Formats: sequence, structure tokens, C-alpha cells
Amino acid sequence: MEDVLVLIVGAGPAGLATAACLSQLSIPYVIVERENCSAPLWRKHMYDRLKLHLAKEFCELPHMSYPLDTPTYIPKSTFIKYLDDYIECFQIQPRYLTVVESSTYDIDRKYWSVVARDIDNCTIVNYMAKFLVVASGENSAKNIPAVPGLENFTGVSIHSSSYKSGITYSGRNVLVVGSGNSGMEIAYDLASHGANTSIVIRSPVHVMTKEIIRLGMTLVRRLPMKMVDGLVVMMANFKFGDLSRYGIMRPKKGPFALKSENGRSAVIDVGTIDLIKKGNIKVQGEITKIKGKTIEFQVGNEGSFDAIVFATGYKSTANMWLKNGDDLLNTEGLPKKEFPDHWKGETMLYCAGFARRGLAGIAMDAKNIANDIKHNIESMSG
Repeated sequence: MEDVLVLIVGAGPAGLATAACLSQLSIPYVIVERENCSAPLWRKHMYDRLKLHLAKEFCELPHMSYPLDTPTYIPKSTFIKYLDDYIECFQIQPRYLTVVESSTYDIDRKYWSVVARDIDNCTIVNYMAKFLVVASGENSAKNIPAVPGLENFTGVSIHSSSYKSGITYSGRNVLVVGSGNSGMEIAYDLASHGANTSIVIRSPVHVMTKEIIRLGMTLVRRLPMKMVDGLVVMMANFKFGDLSRYGIMRPKKGPFALKSENGRSAVIDVGTIDLIKKGNIKVQGEITKIKGKTIEFQVGNEGSFDAIVFATGYKSTANMWLKNGDDLLNTEGLPKKEFPDHWKGETMLYCAGFARRGLAGIAMDAKNIANDIKHNIESMSG
């Protein structure tokens, strides 16, 4: 049994940011991570050509800026180096290969009882924590939707977390399912490496350039959201034209309203739209059936494919181990309360990195959590 003041579960950017904010306030903590490294999603499950889609001023973690020579749009390798420097700067020492199996709240004694498995030593560790921070994130398990006949597909089927580069798919027929930033960029990468690429676009999506989004994010701090939405949509229409003829519909609500209401991000175009217009990437509707390598789509099209890449996002697994967290998280392991009040539960329970607002949202969560814990500690001792 180990008595700790604050236990942080997860050493991704959210857990690291929370640890840094606590250390700035001289609050002791323990941080555990189920994988053998920090930020495993970034190190192991992101494709090679990835760059942060937002400008660096919106992507800093608390208390540490990027070096002056960092490019505006940060490559994956540069961001991982930043995380390594961040860990060193704040002397964060995650306990790796430590899997939390259950956590329950003792109402009488007012502490969290957390059972974890140390994979390295094949032992069980019991933590007694006054404060518990869920930083395992909304991206802790891959999400592949139910598709009729997928089990009969005779080609290769992978989630985007296993995709690295299109170089191995040259000359093959590949279908990308999912039209968020990952799906659109993977489709571009595949086509650029000579794959015969198609993409399933099932729902309306805002397509923007990184410059338009950067301008919008700057303006939305000073102007009404509706006005900024109108401006950026007008600029995007001028840049891309009417995309409905290519099977891409624009949502009725503006990109910042959508982001604010349900966390859905606009797609930052990396060149995909140009390849769609040229016919190098074909847009398909929803899959209706798979038989062997033949895939049928909603509007009656069909094609033969060697591979499917599911860029269909991730889901939270917090509910698998967190008990007594019903006031904070819903049945899908996501916050019950709306942003910006999503991060705090009633029993010294917090969540970091669940706001669907990227690294800026993570920074906000980490500061709020650390300040609230400090306030609670002072109240107890006072």
C-alpha cells in the first residue's frame, strides 16, 4: 500500500501538463502510465508525415514555450522532442508499465483506493490517493465502427493508429474510412505514394486552410463567434469553391460553433482537395456491404480494394477501471458537464485532456486542476 497525495493516471500530454502544474505549486504527485513510454499515442501510433494542424502558439503546454526556431506548424518528431524536454525540465518521472485495474472512492475515509498492476515486476500496487486525476484521455482505444461484411474482407484492414506511410501501398487499391484530419491526410499520403485511393465521406465537413483557421482562432478571441464563422466560411468558399459536386458538403453551423458545441474540428487541407478535384482521390458514400474484396457504397457504386484504413478515431477506456466516477464521466467515459466545467468531479476527482480542444484545452485543464487541488489542500490545513 502506497499513500500518495495526487495520483495521475496517464503520461500523455494531459498527464505531463498536470504534473508540471502541480510541481510548480510544490504539490507532490505520482504519475502512472500503462505503456513503456510517455505520450505513446504520439510515439507509436501517429503517421510519419503528421504535423500539428494548429499554429504553435495554440499548442504549448503550461510553463514552457517552444524554442524560438520552432516552425509555425510543428512536425511530429519536433513535438516529441518538446515533450521529452518538458519531462526533463519539470523532472517528471512516470511509472511506466503500470496498468490501473480499478479505482474506488472510500466515502468514510475520503480517499481513492487504486489497484494497479506493475507489468515489469508482475506485482500488484495499491495506492491510497487523496486526489485522482484521470489523464488517460479520450484517445485511449481505437474505434472501428461496425461495417456489414467487414469480417469477410479478404484484403488488409487496419486502424489509422497502425498506419505509418503510403510507401507500402503503391499501386494498390486502398479505401480510407473517415474524413477528419487524419483520414484526409492519410488519403493524401496514399495518393502521393501512388496508391489508387478512395475516401468515404459520410457527413458534412468544413474544409479550411491552416492560415484561415489560424486567423479565425486569433479573431474569435476578440469578435463574436458567429461573425468569425461567417468570415472564415466565406474565405474557404473563395479558396476551394463549391465542393458539393465532389461529394463534400459543408455543415450548416460554422466551424467554430461546431467545435464549441461538440468538439468537431474543421479539416485542415494538406493538398487532399486538389487531388480529389483532379480525380486522384475518389470520394465515396457510406459502405453498405463488403464481400471478399468488393465493397459496395450507398449510392450504388462498388469497387475492389486491397486495403482499408479506418481513420475513425478513438474512444475513452476510463470507465473500464474508474468506479464511483459517475458524477464526472458518462457511460462512454467522457465528461458529463459541458466545457469549460467538464474537468472537476465531486470527490476530489478530475479529468484532463477530455475537452476535445487540443493542446490548448489540455493546458487549461492542467492549470485548473492544479489550482483547485492547491485550494483544497489549503482549506483542509486551514
